[in-house]
Amino acid sequence: MGVMTSTPASASTTAPDRAALRSRADELLSALAGPGATLREDQWTAIEALVADRRRALVVQRTGWGKSAVYFIAARLLRELGSGPTVIVSPLLALMRNQVESAARAGVRAATINSANMTEWDEVRASVRAGEVDVLLVSPERLNNPDFRDTVLPALAADAGLVVVDEAHCVSDWGHDFRPDYRRIRTLLADLPEGVPVLATTATANDRVVRDVAQQLGVGTPGATGSAGHPDTLVLRGGLDRESLHLSVVSIDDSEKRAAWLVENLETLPGSGIIYCLTVAAAQDMAELLTSAGHRVSAYTGRTDAGEREELERALLDNEVKALVATSALGMGFDKPDLGFVVHLGAPPSPISYYQQIGRAGRAADRADVVLIPGPEDRAIWNHFASLAFPPEDVVRRVLDALAPDRPQSTQALEPAVDLGRTRLEMVLKVLDVDGAVQRVRGGWVATEQPWEYDAERYAGLAEARQSEQRAMLTYISTSGCRMDYLRTELDDPTLDPAAGGCGRCDNCTGQRRETTVEEGALTRAREALERPGVVLPPRRQWPTGLAKLDVPLKGKIADGPAEGRALARLTDLGLGQKLRALVAEPDQDAPEWLVRACVPVLREWGWAERPTGVVALLTGERPLLVSSLARALAQMGRMTYLGGLTRDEALPPVTAQNSAYRVAQLWGTLAGPGATEDAAGGTADDGPVLLVTDILGTGWTVTEASRNLREGGASAVLPFAVAAET
Repeated sequence: MGVMTSTPASASTTAPDRAALRSRADELLSALAGPGATLREDQWTAIEALVADRRRALVVQRTGWGKSAVYFIAARLLRELGSGPTVIVSPLLALMRNQVESAARAGVRAATINSANMTEWDEVRASVRAGEVDVLLVSPERLNNPDFRDTVLPALAADAGLVVVDEAHCVSDWGHDFRPDYRRIRTLLADLPEGVPVLATTATANDRVVRDVAQQLGVGTPGATGSAGHPDTLVLRGGLDRESLHLSVVSIDDSEKRAAWLVENLETLPGSGIIYCLTVAAAQDMAELLTSAGHRVSAYTGRTDAGEREELERALLDNEVKALVATSALGMGFDKPDLGFVVHLGAPPSPISYYQQIGRAGRAADRADVVLIPGPEDRAIWNHFASLAFPPEDVVRRVLDALAPDRPQSTQALEPAVDLGRTRLEMVLKVLDVDGAVQRVRGGWVATEQPWEYDAERYAGLAEARQSEQRAMLTYISTSGCRMDYLRTELDDPTLDPAAGGCGRCDNCTGQRRETTVEEGALTRAREALERPGVVLPPRRQWPTGLAKLDVPLKGKIADGPAEGRALARLTDLGLGQKLRALVAEPDQDAPEWLVRACVPVLREWGWAERPTGVVALLTGERPLLVSSLARALAQMGRMTYLGGLTRDEALPPVTAQNSAYRVAQLWGTLAGPGATEDAAGGTADDGPVLLVTDILGTGWTVTEASRNLREGGASAVLPFAVAAET
């Protein structure tokens, strides 16, 4: 075997025998993928560049091409040549689990360090130091954990034989799955000794994302220099066409009919697959509907705990279910080569993210069906997620101003100082950390006092890019041309030949459209299930921390808050939610009769400890007529006293805060009533329970302040009842 050795030693400086390397690589592939498997030429080109030439490489290849084979084989070859362990930065726990199993098949000893195995970290570190680990998979979030960054990361950088950045598009905020923690990777790469090869891989990157990955990681286009890349970088970029994929679009305006179509047609789809939904609520509703119709499905979302996720993934891998009804939580790294179909109930916001998800299907199958069922509510959901983008400069400056160089503050402690919700604040801090303006240390965050410039041009470009991608997705839905060619064009596929005449498989190329009619019985069952009203609204339990800084004398447990409430539906729900979304989009009006009727079963089945004796309308939103008329109707129907409305002085600025502490501060002490409306019965909140009627419940802080007001007025309990919940 020439240069091969059975145990790691100091890295060899002898020029490797390339023929022997190729032979050994084929042996390892057979162990990894089965007898008879052969390396693609591009796979060998990448392995040779990493192992023999110690170069940096960027591999952009479609899902199922075999990128993991490249880095596992390269890792084993480098180990046999005496190099240190390979470090793989991997974004998802599901991906890690699959990769550890794949590594074992190739005789590669792999271990992971991530949030799910914290109790094993010391043992894993000891194994790495003892030379018992060939590959260490690290989640990107670990890279900026102070202990890991300061004690483990330098040792890894010093000893690494290869560094792999998997799903490298995550480093780019132009990509579909930007993660600020990925930016920390460039620190790891900067500390690598000379001659340590680096591999960045992704399946979903257009030209813009490729350029950004090159800039962030120092791997990219040949001829690039300095921070933009290495002049000897190898770039391997393949075609995106998948001959097994048969793409189609089913356009049905009515949300319940869309759901009924899926109930009727699920079993006609080949094998087992994934049904993607845009929201957690939609995934849960659809899973319940399909299950009630006799289909073997389960919901898989960001709210599914880690243990259950693993069980559900295994059930799909073993074809024990027809489908997982999932959000994007089931995405990168899930590897089922024979996945028979991917259905989207609701369109993703960009062709890039759409291609990434449909790439799960048909890797090792002659045919896989890809069906998109778009809905008119998709754009509202896109816009909601787009609103969580990087905030304007004045808000970011307030974050910097709130930090000191010598007094660490936790994210929670910072919230009262800046008007940002927890998720966006954490994103801002991570971006500022990578930019060098702040640093995460024990106990929280500190300012570095380094100069920092807000990249307004970049963020404006990002906003425009998001809008452009949404328009491109709408064009994909409506195009009469080849759908696969359209996606390949949007992803800048270098192998696309416009003169080839299309894929010959999609609905537009073949002229074969899926039937959109639905049997009346299936539609009735879908309507009954999806329009079944009633969503539980859990109350707020604790006041936000730091309210004293905003001159609000509230802290700790909320003693006078509302009881558990109800809403008719969520605005994102597939059935009644869409009817309510249409209602609240219209001008303010009296509550229509169908809305009042829909409230009856919710109130009847509530199961409250004590029946409410009075009704109060919360008139702080944009629909006072809708809310007050509904409150009066419910009072009359339930033989309760209509006590009037809680209002807020119109001279006060509107409540616009995103951050919980700021929102409470804007609301505190600003509500007046009940009895403030002309049509009130003149009653007071007495000592009985009160039904508090509102239009849309979002953060829950307005009903919490309303409850505090009513409880001070004598109500024994406050039961919030909303026309709709935002999510």
